[in-house]
Amino acid sequence: MFRCLCVTLLAAGLLCPPAARANPVPAASGPCAEFVARLPNVRPLLCQAAQLQPTAGRSVQGRTLYARDVVAPEARLRVLVVGAMHGDELSSASLALHWIQRAVETPSNAHWRFIPALNPDGLMKRPATRVNANGVDLNRNFPTPNWARDARVYWEQRTKKDPRRWPGPSPLSEPESKFLHEEMARFQPDLIVSIHAPYGMLDFDGPTVPPDRLGRLYLDQIGIFPGSLGHYGGVHKGMPVVTIELHSAFRTPLDAEIRQMWLDLLRWMSERVPPESRPAPLPVKARKAG
Repeated sequence: MFRCLCVTLLAAGLLCPPAARANPVPAASGPCAEFVARLPNVRPLLCQAAQLQPTAGRSVQGRTLYARDVVAPEARLRVLVVGAMHGDELSSASLALHWIQRAVETPSNAHWRFIPALNPDGLMKRPATRVNANGVDLNRNFPTPNWARDARVYWEQRTKKDPRRWPGPSPLSEPESKFLHEEMARFQPDLIVSIHAPYGMLDFDGPTVPPDRLGRLYLDQIGIFPGSLGHYGGVHKGMPVVTIELHSAFRTPLDAEIRQMWLDLLRWMSERVPPESRPAPLPVKARKAG
């Protein structure tokens, strides 16, 4: 009876009560309802335990970008972990959430900053998209040298104007890439870990010796691309960037593999990533109250 009444009111242009609306979850409730419904191998307890905090960052469609800091008692390194830069790589956001749990349990000597889903618009779209809501590949939108020339030439000649790899009209034209760029300046990481899928390998850009493996993922450096985070952070700014390519965009590794990848990362960090002497990092730029 209630459903029929709502249909009648809707047809008349009237509003149904909140209980009958298509999206009963208010934005203020945080990201977990959407993440649990969307991401593989993410259960409510895992997401809630991540204690994601809203930042000042917003997507093109106005979605909040969330982050979490985990700080070891004697942190010497700063590590920035980014997931779901490409929205159709769902497993990358899942792995970031699982690694927040690992960081809480075994933070090593690091101050970790996690941004599990940089491209929430692409992630939540049905079907999910690599690009953001403006159709821009965020991993081609960072201000690498000669971006204005190289990014467009690469897109036109090498990708044959593939719309999934459009670098955008200008570097940092997108609110999501601009937010990450600002966080890199605020946090000044010793290491960036960028999680992707589905090529099943590791890539690396930067000044130190790369890891040869993380779990079942082995190093296979594929070169640099105009506007990519690896090119900008690792080559241009001298911040080592480990790019993880999971085997599947829709399934996470098994829990034992997730743990082994984490332990391999900690071991490599302790051996090959020297901490830089610099002022204390600024906190993540938070959303203003009110």
